[in-house]
Formats: sequence, structure tokens, C-alpha cells
Amino acid sequence: MADAVARFDAVSLRLADPAVSRDPDQLRKLGQERSDLESVVRLKKELDGLVQELGGAREMVAEVEDAELRQLAESEVDALERRIRSLGDRARRLLVPKDPLADRPAVLEIRAGAGGDEAGLFAADLLRMYRRFAENQRWEVELVDLSEGIPGAVREAICTVRGRGAYGVLRYESGVHRVQRVPRTESQGRIHTSAATVAVLPEAEEVDVVIDPSDLRVDVFRSSGPGGQSVNTTDSAVRITHLPTGLVVTCQDEKSQLKNKNKAMKVLRSRLLDRQVAEQEAERARNRKSQVGTGDRSAKIRTYNFPQNRVTDHRIHLTLHRLDEILEGDLDELLDALRLAEEEERLREEM
Repeated sequence: MADAVARFDAVSLRLADPAVSRDPDQLRKLGQERSDLESVVRLKKELDGLVQELGGAREMVAEVEDAELRQLAESEVDALERRIRSLGDRARRLLVPKDPLADRPAVLEIRAGAGGDEAGLFAADLLRMYRRFAENQRWEVELVDLSEGIPGAVREAICTVRGRGAYGVLRYESGVHRVQRVPRTESQGRIHTSAATVAVLPEAEEVDVVIDPSDLRVDVFRSSGPGGQSVNTTDSAVRITHLPTGLVVTCQDEKSQLKNKNKAMKVLRSRLLDRQVAEQEAERARNRKSQVGTGDRSAKIRTYNFPQNRVTDHRIHLTLHRLDEILEGDLDELLDALRLAEEEERLREEM
């Protein structure tokens, strides 16, 4: 903790430098680092105060002859020791190295999986759920591409979520989401199981991934979805293929071909960066029993059971019986539990 306090003081001094105040990027990065370190500094001060109190309480236990007073002092020692252990655990979590990409915007991709039209309807439910959650966090959601199926269904949706810690919070959502319910089209009342896949990528900056223009094939075509008079009459939609990897990104949300190309390039960079991150995570995950934080999108991570009003996260074996609230965007309890599970896992690795 002493190193964190020293770094906090050094960052504070740099923020007072006029040269830093004239550099918006440096000012933002240092301001964010100072904000992150401030909680560690406050915690250390509190711990130092409690340790001092504990020393005084122990002296009282050793010196007091009155049995009743000694018992009170011993109770105080026990309470202070519990409090110090609790704060020590918090301090260790705060000092776990932070994901350097955590504060990036998140590229959220949702695709209907097995289950036909019902899977598309479920994908639409997930898109709405994440939009509601983003609204609750006061984040901005920008739609990049949307491919629809039957009315109310989504085949594929890609959007960018911007806000503090967006990728760090949403990264746990990557994987296969399964739904169990009676479809609207089911006349016999039978429960069907369908699935949708979710991918959450950190938005890449140009410095993260260098793309050789000769590695790209860019195709333009007419948009096929709703969007106004010019949508189906101009070649504004863009499809970019990254030849070395075979990755394909399509964007047709904007009426401008240039805007669609820029959006598609952002998604392509994010997918290429995500491949790098996934390889690193897979290497670290080989020694892990848990799937939390590994980004394994082939794994079934969560089941939404409508008849039982139940949501189960299979990675941490957490079951909540309030499906309706969760689909309205109330994901805090789930995401907090996943974050805590990963922090505890990483703490065990550090020990």
C-alpha cells in the first residue's frame, strides 16, 4: 500500500504541472489514475488509525485489573481485529492489477443462435436488457449494425457502449445465453430452449492495432433495412473483409458510406484487439478452474428460465428468482458477483 500512496502523491504533483493541464489526454489519464488510487489512500489512513486504536486497546487489556473493564477492552480488541481483517481484504482487492482495457468503451455483439425465430426474439430481449442497463449507468449506446428477422426479432446487433468502465463491467457477459420458455408461436404450451451468443470487445484505438490497407477488401452495397428514403437507393452500406483472418464486418446504420466505413473499421480493430486479448486470457485460464473472465464465448454462461422466473449464472452457480427485473436491465447483482469471483480468483493466483 505504501507504493500506491507514493504513486498517488506523484500523480497529484504531475496534475499540478501547467504543462500537463495543457495536454487533455495526459490530464484525463492522470486524473483517472488519481481517482483510482484515492480509494487506496483513504483505506490506508483508516487502517493506520485502527491499528493505533488496537494498540491502545491491547495495552488496556494488559494493564486494567478490574475484570469488567478488562472484558470490555477484550471485546474492543476482537472488534478492531475483525475490522482490520475486513479492510485488509478490501485493500488486497484494490491492489489487484487492474485490467488496462477496463475503462475502454465496449463493442457489444449479440447474435441469435439455435432456436430459429425464438432465438431471434430472445436476442432482441438481450439487446433491450443491455440498453436498459446502459441507461441506468448513464452510458451512451450507439448502434453500429442491426439485422432483423421476423417482427420483433434480431438476427445480429452490434453497438458501441460508451461510459466509465463500460468494457470492464460488460466483459463478463461474453458467452452463450440460453432461454427456456413457451414461444409465442407454440400452440401446445411446450417449453422450448433457445440460445443467443454475446461478445463484448474492448473498443480499439488506432495505436492498438495497425492494419495494412492491402489486407482489406471493401465492398459497398445498398442497405436493406429501414432508415428513410435514401437507404435503399444509394450504395451506402459497407462490408469490410480482413483477408489474413477472414473477419468480416458490415455496417449499414448510417446514410453516409464514409460514416459506415469508419464505424466498420472501429469494429474490425476491436475484433482484432479482442483476438490478442483472448489469446492472453486463454493462456492464463489454462490453470484456472473457473471460466470467469476467460472470454470463452463457446461456453454456456447463463440460463433464463421464464416458467420459474429464474436466472442462473453457471460460472459462479448463482441463481436469482427475479428474471423480470433482470430483463429490465437490473444486472448489478449478477455483475457484482462475477467481478467479486474474479477478484478472489486473481488474489489466490497472487498468493
